[in-house]
Amino acid sequence: MKFDLPRGMRDIDDIDSAYIDYIKEKFMEVASLFNCRFIDPSPIELLSTMEAKSGQSILNEVYGFADKGGRDVALRYDLTIGLTRWATSNRSLRLPIKLSSFGGVWRYDEPQAGRYRYFHQWDIEIYDSFTEETDAEIIEFVSLFFKNLGIKVSIDINDRRIIEEYVSYLMKKYNVVFDDTEGPEILDEMFRTIDKIPKKGKQQAYDEYMTNYKKKFTAFIDPLLVQDIFNLCSNRVHISEINKIPELKNLKNIHILLRIIESLKSRGIYDEIFLNLGIVRGLDYYSGLVFEVNDTVSKDVGSIVGGGRYDKLPEIFGRGDLGAVGAAGGIERIIHSLKNNKIDLDTHSQKKDLIYVTYVLKDLKKSSIEIVSLLRRHKIRVDYDILDRSFKKQLEDASIKDSKLVLIMGPNEFSQGKVLIKDMSTGNETQVDISSLVSYLQTESDLVNI
Repeated sequence: MKFDLPRGMRDIDDIDSAYIDYIKEKFMEVASLFNCRFIDPSPIELLSTMEAKSGQSILNEVYGFADKGGRDVALRYDLTIGLTRWATSNRSLRLPIKLSSFGGVWRYDEPQAGRYRYFHQWDIEIYDSFTEETDAEIIEFVSLFFKNLGIKVSIDINDRRIIEEYVSYLMKKYNVVFDDTEGPEILDEMFRTIDKIPKKGKQQAYDEYMTNYKKKFTAFIDPLLVQDIFNLCSNRVHISEINKIPELKNLKNIHILLRIIESLKSRGIYDEIFLNLGIVRGLDYYSGLVFEVNDTVSKDVGSIVGGGRYDKLPEIFGRGDLGAVGAAGGIERIIHSLKNNKIDLDTHSQKKDLIYVTYVLKDLKKSSIEIVSLLRRHKIRVDYDILDRSFKKQLEDASIKDSKLVLIMGPNEFSQGKVLIKDMSTGNETQVDISSLVSYLQTESDLVNI
């Protein structure tokens, strides 16, 4: 019998675990700079809570089940739901409420490069009084986080209100009126398809929309109206070139985005920001600013962060007085980016060097173990051979494990209360009294990082 994992699952080895820890460390550093409060939402939510965010369509994407009490529950799909539930239920919290989170989530979607059905996310959310400064604060967080990781990114921003206003203008221009039954669905389908323009291109997205429209809806829609919308949404320019898009000049909501951009400029966030009118984040609850982040080197992995303003969600949770904006990033995709950018954790983290203790004769194993335990009590990273192998095999094991120093317990050294220290990079050897071994290692910083 073959014991396989379920599709989309994986075991996380020590290498990827080290990457996850490294990313979390960098995330927590930046979250602290922004005075965010760390919350770890429950890994299990009531299914009704998840449906409040995304409707019954979420059922196809969550790991849901009935618990032993007969309650319909699901493993957390993302961190935003739990953070919003927590923020909206704690009415004593003063605004703005800045929350950060980091943890695993379960999502029943199609596995792809850097994405599994169980994966990790970082998340930052700010609940506010509907101010554009919060939008800029979130984007500044994202920019600084990736600078700290050493990954060069581009941040594509848009505002759904701009696209919604332009659609309303075109409907009047082409004298198009939808009834209350099909109208919302037609526009939702349009936004979902527009969101595919950056990946599929304008023509393919347009063809897909018109094909689906004929299958799903009975109301007539002028193809010229759809073409005008898709033409606008195919624009991607640096924020310094917004004035080059003539359709935006007479739109009232462009001024909201311009205020966000001015705030970003004052924060020193400019070069990496692009206006991408094809980014609308098709999820129904986004209500304003939306953005996606892409690694400029690892272009094969897709966006590594998505976010925006979602004022509708706190309202669903009974807090219409709260605005909300946030961002979330997939850790596995960021790991992929770190590797593609050739960012080696050994040169960017404070990982301690490994010291390996060997013994020439088996009679000296007990004394060697005493040294191993002594060093560990002083927080020195150390290993030794537990398989009673020959001295030659011990040295081979030390080399395989990339040990910086090898401590050799030989009969002559032991009789004098000493141990021989060999620098594996230079071959230099030094005898040190066992009684002063710890202080020697702690002071010889040029030899080893402990």
